[in-house]
Amino acid sequence: MTRAQQGFSLVEMAVVLVIVGLMIGGLLTPLAVQMEQRKISDTQKTMDEAREALMGFALRNGYLPCPAVSPVNGLEDRNGATCRDGKRQGVLPWATLGLPKLDSWGRAFHYSVSPAYSNSQTMFTLQTARDITIGTRDARGNLVAATGINDIPAVIVSHGKNGAGGFGDTGVRSLDTSSTNVDERTNAGSAGIAFVARTPSDSPTAPGGEYDDLVIWLSPNVLFNRMVAAGTLPR
Repeated sequence: MTRAQQGFSLVEMAVVLVIVGLMIGGLLTPLAVQMEQRKISDTQKTMDEAREALMGFALRNGYLPCPAVSPVNGLEDRNGATCRDGKRQGVLPWATLGLPKLDSWGRAFHYSVSPAYSNSQTMFTLQTARDITIGTRDARGNLVAATGINDIPAVIVSHGKNGAGGFGDTGVRSLDTSSTNVDERTNAGSAGIAFVARTPSDSPTAPGGEYDDLVIWLSPNVLFNRMVAAGTLPR
């Protein structure tokens, strides 16, 4: 009697491969999410250090640094007492501050400073006017103020994973291929006085569009408190 050979049919093998593929996919997705969260956390840590470095610079010098010369030159672009050609925003001057150049996605940090606070000849006081406002989205999606109006001396932005409007290591600016990311476009805009910090979203239909920027600002109250305590802030 001939013994029947046992084995998998093509259908059974296909089913097994599908199951294995789903299992591998299920494992890889959480890993990718964890890696992205790590990048966000690392970038936020670097931005916190940058904020501390700005306050340290102000304590030491009595004013805030200008934006960098260029995306590849991290020294502040100063011409005498003021920023060159009235520059008030650009790349964070990482070399001057002694900071890492790039965020976790390989792009330079965006930086804007109120001109009166980067003037080394007329040093700022408690009464010196600021001109930066940070907005956010409320529960209904309306754009509302997250800070006092025209009350922030300086702001730092990471353009996040999609990098819309950010500069890479070689100075090439990432293309913004979306037409719906309104809030990200505000952060990358040319004026440098209005920024948006809100909950991330992948949806182009969300209020303000898709958004993955990280925004941090220099509180005038914290800055003044540090400088008054150190005896370096004129009243």
